[in-house]
Amino acid sequence: MFLTRWEPRPAWNRLAQLHTEMNRLFDNLGANEPAPFPLINVFEDADGYNLEAEVPGLDLADLELTVTGPSQFTIKGERKSAVPEKANVHRQERVTGVFVRPVTLPAMIDAEKVEAKLENGILRVRLPKHEQVKPRKIPVKS
Repeated sequence: MFLTRWEPRPAWNRLAQLHTEMNRLFDNLGANEPAPFPLINVFEDADGYNLEAEVPGLDLADLELTVTGPSQFTIKGERKSAVPEKANVHRQERVTGVFVRPVTLPAMIDAEKVEAKLENGILRVRLPKHEQVKPRKIPVKS
């Protein structure tokens, strides 16, 4: 006769194991999603906002910049694949295709004075604040 030792396994042990597996599942859920393109930095000074976007390999013809609202700016474009048609791709981490990247700023911008330049794969955009939102010094009379 074959005997085995019986060890009770409380239900909470199985629940703890299920909890661990569910956490692992949800932690990895967004792991394969690509980062938004292009990556941007936005910083503010007294007169406006400066936006820098990493767009390596893109030309001015590949980009469309628009002011889409009082405090909204959008970068649209297309990143074309550099892989030859008959090549076997073993790894492709750079996202290709059409992209749209909207940016909402904290205050209104002056669409008429927006300036942009592209140098060494970095798009730099100057977004001046609208006169209505700039602080004004009030003279005090005595």
